[in-house]
Amino acid sequence: MTDRDYLPPTIDWVRKQVEVYEGTNGEKGSTLMDSGLPCIIVTHVGNKTGGIRKIPLMRVKVDNSYVLIGSMGGQPKNPVWVYNLRANPDVQIRDKHEVTEMKVREVSDESERKSLWEASVEAYPPYEEYQAKTDRVIPVFIAEPV
Repeated sequence: MTDRDYLPPTIDWVRKQVEVYEGTNGEKGSTLMDSGLPCIIVTHVGNKTGGIRKIPLMRVKVDNSYVLIGSMGGQPKNPVWVYNLRANPDVQIRDKHEVTEMKVREVSDESERKSLWEASVEAYPPYEEYQAKTDRVIPVFIAEPV
């Protein structure tokens, strides 16, 4: 990923969250929008741009893997990063000061998805509300160590 240009997030709060998180090596900014709820930074490759993208997501750790939920607050469309991960599954996950190379896969097995969804709702209960607000099935990914 290092030979690609970094394209900072266009949404102001997202860009600031990434900058603070990375700029302090996870000492600050490691809770989403200062909510007290832990987050991670997912570094991935843009599907259309080929550039490096970074997004803060809720920290849902299961064993040595991370669950990534494409909720977008229950909006009718998937967040753009969902399409990026589908096209380019190699990512880096920053969990405070630890950065790990990982590969993501979208979870389609119903029992695995149910288990990961439940772990995600436990970490961040509004996911249930987000699913109720939308007709789409919110995508669930698992990022596993390479």
